[in-house]
Amino acid sequence: MNRRTYGFMMAMALGLSALAPSVAMAQEAAPAAQAPAVPAVAEAAPVAADNATADNAAAATPAPAFEYAKPVPGVGQPQSGEIDFQEQFTSTGNYAYWMHSYILLPVITFISLLVLALLLWVIVRYRRGANPVASRTSHNTAIEVAWTLIPVLILIGVAIPSIDLLAKQFKPAPKDALTVKVTGYQWYWGYEYPDNGIGEYVSNMLPPEKAIERGEPALLAADNRLVLPVGVPIKLIVTGSDVIHSFSVPAFWVKEDAVPGRLNEKTFTISKPGVYYGQCSELCGARHGFMPIAVEAVTPERFAQWVKLQGGTMPGETSAEAEPAAAAAPAAASAATSNAAAPAPAVATTS
Repeated sequence: MNRRTYGFMMAMALGLSALAPSVAMAQEAAPAAQAPAVPAVAEAAPVAADNATADNAAAATPAPAFEYAKPVPGVGQPQSGEIDFQEQFTSTGNYAYWMHSYILLPVITFISLLVLALLLWVIVRYRRGANPVASRTSHNTAIEVAWTLIPVLILIGVAIPSIDLLAKQFKPAPKDALTVKVTGYQWYWGYEYPDNGIGEYVSNMLPPEKAIERGEPALLAADNRLVLPVGVPIKLIVTGSDVIHSFSVPAFWVKEDAVPGRLNEKTFTISKPGVYYGQCSELCGARHGFMPIAVEAVTPERFAQWVKLQGGTMPGETSAEAEPAAAAAPAAASAATSNAAAPAPAVATTS
């Protein structure tokens, strides 16, 4: 080994020995500089874990299921030995029941008893034994005027509330009415809620044993009920798909034909929550007697819950959710613009 090579190796050894203390000091200083960040990460980890657990628990908790109510005996369904109308739960139904009970029924009863009394009086008074010589009187002006005017007055007295009832039954629905489309099929019903974004679902009759097991009347219970809110005007759009059906719920004073190719409208407002039953009231085929109608009237809050469970929305919810998103959009756009305009941070390089 010559002197030049030996000298170069000695210089390299001295340089490395001089750098060794500075490298050791840098390695000791680096953990000290990173030490404050470790507790922060350690503290943030449990918080993030708790948040993740809470989010997972919330996602795993199912939405509350909508439970159908049980019918109340004597409400919304026919009773054994019943000879009167069912109890009414709409304003139109109450008016019609009042007209029947306090106008038509008394007038009919009075006329029937009057005619019966006159007939008995004529039979007894003018029989051959009591009146051997028949009267020759052919005209009586007072009687003729009376039996002409009295029926006219009676008809006027009946016509006034009758026309009023017709006006109530055909009154157009208000703007805030809930629209429900009812379609009659052979032999089941289809219900659709266009205002809430709920597509048509079908309602079939439950087997009698299944209905009795659920505490419902046989031949009237349905697997899927028509759910309606109380205190809210309802606008039914009734039509048929094949033959003529008739949507009839006696407790609402509702009976509307479902005619193919035609849209009939019926408006009413339910006054009390409960379960109400009806049937198809138009001969529509072999299974006409097996097309029951089951309506569950609920509070507006429960109706909103049912709508959400069906994947629908209540009127106004979409616009209310869109406003915050629309308000957040300009802020997000400005933030993105400012981020794009900000200069990129310089990267230190070592030459």
